[in-house]
Amino acid sequence: MTDWNPGLYLQYGAERTRPALELLSRIALDDVTDVVDLGCGPGNSTALLQQRWPAAQITGVDTSPAMLAEARAALPGCRFVEADIRHYRPEHALSVIYANASLQWVDDHYALLPHLVSLLKLHGVLAIQMPDNDLEPTHVLMREVAFEQDYPDRGRAFLAGVHAYYDILTEAGCEVDIWRTTYFHQMSSHQAIVDWVSATGLRPWLQDLNETEQKRYLHRYHQLLVEQYPLQENGQILLAFPRLFIIARREP
Repeated sequence: MTDWNPGLYLQYGAERTRPALELLSRIALDDVTDVVDLGCGPGNSTALLQQRWPAAQITGVDTSPAMLAEARAALPGCRFVEADIRHYRPEHALSVIYANASLQWVDDHYALLPHLVSLLKLHGVLAIQMPDNDLEPTHVLMREVAFEQDYPDRGRAFLAGVHAYYDILTEAGCEVDIWRTTYFHQMSSHQAIVDWVSATGLRPWLQDLNETEQKRYLHRYHQLLVEQYPLQENGQILLAFPRLFIIARREP
């Protein structure tokens, strides 16, 4: 897959940072020494962690060189590591593992989440936020267009679900708080929705298509978005975006 595009990702930086703030606000820890931001991207979430715990050692982890370059330029006081979330190993047990909109890209949460818990100090917190929009028109239509145009399924795996995550994390020795929030983002056009998902969820669907195929796919995708998302009276479009939040605190 081609590298991520930080500029395109940050085009909706305020909207992407809002759930990061909500997740951070629910971490009830003050004495924090080591924090890792898994899937830190261009550093917008890492900056929030640095502001919350300025004395802590903050490390951002990502697989994208372009995203990491953006993050290093923005936050010279933080440490950034190019690594796969599944394979990253910190030098010490951590106070906080923060994963905002990243773990949905990693398979096998039944193994991944207990592993992440094992990296925490006692009473440390694993904080997770993941888009929960597989059944929203934006993502249903990605699959429909691929089927229509005879392209293979490139979508990410569906989330395991609230009950599964609760069981996984309580069995790993955590006190667990789970909630879901649906944001309604005001979008200026249907093309704006395409631009939004092109930076994230749409990337796998386009990765193996040539330029002509991409244009054909995106043209049809745009047509179907127009059918599914009506204009408001003021010409705006409300884009429903459900997100799943988890705070897991490691207990004795």
